[in-house]
This record gives sequence, C-alpha cells and structure tokens, in this order.
Amino acid sequence: MLEYEITATRIDAHGSTVHCKDVELVIDTDLKGRADALNPAELLLAAVAACILKNMERIAPMIEFEYRSVTVRVHGVRQDSPPKMQRIDYTIEIDTEESDRRLELMHENIRKYGTVYNTVAPGTELSGTLQRAGEAM
Repeated sequence: MLEYEITATRIDAHGSTVHCKDVELVIDTDLKGRADALNPAELLLAAVAACILKNMERIAPMIEFEYRSVTVRVHGVRQDSPPKMQRIDYTIEIDTEESDRRLELMHENIRKYGTVYNTVAPGTELSGTLQRAGEAM
C-alpha cells in the first residue's frame, strides 16, 4: 500500500500553500480568485492530467510503446447545487508512429490503471480520447 501526505496552510485571505516532499505550491483560495495560482477545481483537473501522463510513462516501457511527445487537455464542468465536478473531458494528443490498435491499447491501460482516474471516474462523468497529434476529432 502506498501512502501520500501533504500539508496545506492558509497564508491570508488571498491564498494558501501546499507542501509535499521538497515542493511548495501556492494555491488559489481567494474568494475572488487569482490568476497566478490554481484553484481546487483546477488542481483536480491537473491531477487527472498528471495521472494520465504518469501512466503513459509507466505503461510505455511495458508494452514497448514509443512516442515523442504528448499533451493532455482537460476540461471540467462544475454544477452549482450540490457543488461538484459534473463532467470531465480530456483529449490526449500524442506524437507517435504506433498503430491505431496500439493507441487503443495505451488508452485502455490509462483508464484501467490510473489511481486518480479511477478515484474520480465513479463520481463524475469522465471521458476522453487519445489521438495522434494534429488529428482533429
């Protein structure tokens, strides 16, 4: 079993910090918002993207999947009552020569083995695509 721990501390009415390992991250906890920090909803979307990217790093060597670069775009829709992230959609754009079947295999593995992905999916409409860079969906 892996365990994780962070510490979040309020700085003032405009922001807070999160500490984990050797990292300090300023987060947006200002009621009016701030452009120089991620708010909690954006942090959730960033966690989904990071989970996808980390899984690609883990899966690629196991299935001998080669790629040059990858970009993940994540979009969330928040409902007001009750407040929750109603839907999260993502697009994974990958620069690769792998076959369409191998792209499907990578996407299946991302969905199956992602810790954050599998935590978010049961309570949110979570869907997305994996496509070659430059392809329009």
